[in-house]
Amino acid sequence: MRPGLTTRAVACLLAAACLLAGCGSGGSDSTGSSGGTVANTPAPPKSDFPSPEGRSLQEVVKAANPSQLVVSPAAAVFYKGKNRFPFGVFEKDRSQVGDAEVALYFSKVPKVNLKAEKKNAKGPEARARIKALEEPAVGPFPASIESLETEPAFRAATTADDPSAATAVYSTEVDFPSDGEWRIGAVIKEGDEFSATLLPSVLVGESQRIPRPGQKAPLIHTPTPEDVGGDLSQITTRIPPDTQNRVDYADVLGKEPIILLFATPQFCQSRVCGPVVDVAEQVKQIYGDKAAFIHMEIYKDNDPAKGANEQVRAFRLPSEPWLFAIERDGTIGEVIQGAFGVEALTKAVEKVTAE
Repeated sequence: MRPGLTTRAVACLLAAACLLAGCGSGGSDSTGSSGGTVANTPAPPKSDFPSPEGRSLQEVVKAANPSQLVVSPAAAVFYKGKNRFPFGVFEKDRSQVGDAEVALYFSKVPKVNLKAEKKNAKGPEARARIKALEEPAVGPFPASIESLETEPAFRAATTADDPSAATAVYSTEVDFPSDGEWRIGAVIKEGDEFSATLLPSVLVGESQRIPRPGQKAPLIHTPTPEDVGGDLSQITTRIPPDTQNRVDYADVLGKEPIILLFATPQFCQSRVCGPVVDVAEQVKQIYGDKAAFIHMEIYKDNDPAKGANEQVRAFRLPSEPWLFAIERDGTIGEVIQGAFGVEALTKAVEKVTAE
């Protein structure tokens, strides 16, 4: 189990343990250090999906055919305002789906117990009153597909030898107007037909202690090769070891930009940690002279039985992976929760290294 997860977050993220779809095709490209490209698929236009038109989320979902696909959130922490919402799409047999056109819809869960109200409702006036209590759905929020693939030179055995390793993540930007529980529905476009499914709901505003952009980054120490006598297997579970551990975070905080990645390639439950460490390794080859790239493992002594290490606890992280792009003055400039590709990481790095 991941460190510090709430019961709701456990249910949500374990449902996503086999998520993250195969690589999409077409769309924009992210260029690697040797000129190779990895394809991303841009989000389809909102007009391709049905408008809620004041309907409840349940009505939006019921208006489409039942979907045979499973759509699962790939993050557990959301805040009031704009959020990157990553998720995965896969078949019921857990095989990855990489070319679905998906849009998400949301609705706020009312404070009243609608089930109890509906059970006791009698007559048209009572049913109309209950209808008024249901929050209308908002959406659609079409999703892009972000590739997690890298150039072969940066693809670790940890990733290449894992048949369940994720190769892409779906994501969209959602603006939550208020804290609380939000229900989620996904509508999948297949030609001229639509199918739909419900996702686990999320709690917005529940986690307030994780460092956020604009705040000062916590001070921690991160291990270096000198701390372990050169045995890199003690400080990274990637095979072969990555090169994102050459400096102690504490030595560079407030002195130069830092790209701090919390991930455990060997033990990640959602199978995205190996790919994102590969992504960071590739981006480091371009920007390694402009920022300190630091990969921090999740578990004490790389042993899940020993629980989260002190660095993870200092950042109060409930899951993995997490990426913190920290500016030269020690202020957090960007945070990415969950999986990300070369393009997303490059944008975060360029933000904190801009002169």
